[in-house]
Amino acid sequence: MLIADKTAVQIHYTLTDDAGNVIDTSRDEGGQPLAYLHGMGNIVVGLEKALTGLKKGDQKKVVVTPAEGYGEHDPRGVQKVPRTQFPTDVEIEPGMMFTAEDEDGVTQVYVQEVSADHVVVDLNHPMAGKTLHFDIEIVDVRAASATELQHGHVHGPGGHHH
Repeated sequence: MLIADKTAVQIHYTLTDDAGNVIDTSRDEGGQPLAYLHGMGNIVVGLEKALTGLKKGDQKKVVVTPAEGYGEHDPRGVQKVPRTQFPTDVEIEPGMMFTAEDEDGVTQVYVQEVSADHVVVDLNHPMAGKTLHFDIEIVDVRAASATELQHGHVHGPGGHHH
């Protein structure tokens, strides 16, 4: 079976930056393949496009530009927020992630700097503006079940468990 919309796919991957530094991998000792529903927006667009038409056992190196990855870094997303907007019982540190709610819904914010009065946050994804280098192995491809399609994610090994 070929990877196409509405298929359940399992991949092993290694993600590196331009310098070849490993950012993330499923290949660590005991690592499980990533399971996702193809065509459902579960992975970045550039990677999904590159995997379309592959089959179990295929391997591929994929380079994803920021435009088809996590987007360009928008400097307007870096904001100084009063410390009072954060929980008082948590020691805020750079690198932490919080969720915030506004008129557009829920978004993730990433802490960049912390002072006594303010916290500098970035609304951009940490990988925004970066070119992504994937080394992919297709572990499995199958038709997605009706329940998986309804829920929007793969169930079982490597996927979601209810």
